[in-house]
Amino acid sequence: MKFRMSDKSLFAILLRSPWWVSLLIVLVFSLAARALLPPDYVAVGVLGTFPFMVIAAMAAWRQFHAPKPALIAQALDRAAAMSWREFASTLEQNLSRLGYSVTRLDGTAADFRLERGGQTSLLSCRRWKAANHGLDALRALQASCQSLGADQAIYASLQPVSGTARQFAQESGIRLIQGKELAPWLM
Repeated sequence: MKFRMSDKSLFAILLRSPWWVSLLIVLVFSLAARALLPPDYVAVGVLGTFPFMVIAAMAAWRQFHAPKPALIAQALDRAAAMSWREFASTLEQNLSRLGYSVTRLDGTAADFRLERGGQTSLLSCRRWKAANHGLDALRALQASCQSLGADQAIYASLQPVSGTARQFAQESGIRLIQGKELAPWLM
């Protein structure tokens, strides 16, 4: 079973924050340890900052290797101008490059079957350009996922889904990939 960190935990928040924020916490705690602890225990107090150093390194790695905002905007603009055939072909090629085994599905609520690392996912993205995303597409994807025995359902779109659809996706375990999150699959 995979461990998933809560999005509201301190470390998850720091991973999304600029890397220097975690480094600043290390500095503040180290200075506080030096000022408040007896000299024999300062090293122990400073060692307590190690998890924050790891988080700073992870955040820096992610941020320095993340695509630039201008490239993300270009990829999303290109996707918005594509036809379904072009979009599906681009997505299929890039997902294959990312290590997925991709199979196109016809006539179901899902458009692709993705396999990687022994896990099977169904991806629904035919409505990637739609302005409104409601419950119907997500319910159909969930039913398709259950009938085809997939481990995970993914719904991709350029625009965010409605609040009720987001809640349904969260309750049903459907992964939503929207806007900027979709860009790496298109670049």
